[in-house]
Amino acid sequence: MRSGQLVTVFGAYGHTGRFVVAELVARGFVPVLSGRNAQTLEEMAHEHGLEARAASVDDPASLDRALAGTAAVINCAGPFASTTGPVIEAALRAKIPYLDVAAELEANLDTFAQYRERARKAQAVIVPAMAFFGGLGDLLVTAAMDDWTQADEAHIAYALSNWHPTAGTRLSGAVSRERRGDHRLRYRGGQWEHRTDAAPTSEWIFPEPMGPRPVMGEFTMADCVTVAQHLSIPDVTTYMSAEAARDVTALDTPAPTAADESGRSNQTFLVDVVVRSGGTERRATAGGQDIYAVTAPLVTEALERVLTGRTKTVGVASAGEIFDAPDFLRALAPHITLDLHPQNQNA
Repeated sequence: MRSGQLVTVFGAYGHTGRFVVAELVARGFVPVLSGRNAQTLEEMAHEHGLEARAASVDDPASLDRALAGTAAVINCAGPFASTTGPVIEAALRAKIPYLDVAAELEANLDTFAQYRERARKAQAVIVPAMAFFGGLGDLLVTAAMDDWTQADEAHIAYALSNWHPTAGTRLSGAVSRERRGDHRLRYRGGQWEHRTDAAPTSEWIFPEPMGPRPVMGEFTMADCVTVAQHLSIPDVTTYMSAEAARDVTALDTPAPTAADESGRSNQTFLVDVVVRSGGTERRATAGGQDIYAVTAPLVTEALERVLTGRTKTVGVASAGEIFDAPDFLRALAPHITLDLHPQNQNA
C-alpha cells in the first residue's frame, strides 16, 4: 500500500472514474480529481476531502497543472479518441507514467502506433486499456500461454449476465462507429481486416456450471489490440454472450444501478480464454461482479506495480507484456475468481 502519493484521475467523476478514485483511496493513494466540469469536480472533492483540478484536453496548460507534482495519471475520460493523445502528451511533459481504461479499438491502436517508439526512447511507461476489456483478457491470454513463445490462435469469450451500458460506453461506441463507418474489425493472419458482413453467431462451451451459451463471434474488443502487440498469435478472436450483445446495442437498455454499498451493479461476468497450438490447447478463466467496478482494482494494481518498479519493459505496453501475468491475476483476489486450468489439453 502506498502512503500519500498523489495520482491524477482524469475523468474522476465518471462512472468508472468514481470506482477508480475509491480504490486508490483504499490502497493509500491520494487521488487528484480532474476533468473539464469544474462544478462537478468541486462537489466530488468536497464530498471526499480531495483536491480538484479542472482541466480540458483543449488546454494543454490546464492538463499540466492537473498533473503537476503527481506520481502518475490514470485517464478514465472517454471518448478516448479525444482524450488519450492530449493526456499522454501531458504525462510525457510531466515525466510521469500514464495508464488508461480505454476500450475503444481505434484509440488503443492509435496509442501503440503513435507513442511506442517515442515512449521507449524517453523510458516512459504508458499502459493503455488497463481495464476489464483489454487488460484482463490480455493477462489471461498471457498466463495461458505460459512457456509457449507462439500459438496458432487465441479466443476470449465473455459471458455477462447483462450489460447495462454507461453514458460513457454509449458515447465511446458511437465515436468508434463513426470512425469505422460501415466496417467492423477483426484480427486474422497477423493483420487487421475491415469487414462488411455480419458478425457470426455460434455457441461457446463455458466451464461448468455455466456450460454452453450462444455468443456473437468476432465481437472485437480491446483485447485483440493488446494481445497482438506482444504475443505471436496471428488469429485473436473475442466473443460476447448473445444477451449482453443485445443489451449494449439496444437504445432502451438502462444505465447500471448500484446493488451494494460499494456501488457495484448486480451484473456478473465470466471471461474464458483458450489458446491453441497444433492439437494442444491451454485455458484460463476469471469471474467476478460488475465489469466497470472491476476495472478499478485492475488499473490500481497496475499503477502500484509501475510505481514500485515491478515491470518488465518501458514504452507503450500491454498488461501481459509489462507485468508478470499469473502473479498479477492472483493479486486481484478477492475481486475475481481465477482458474488457470491444467496445461496442454488436447484441443
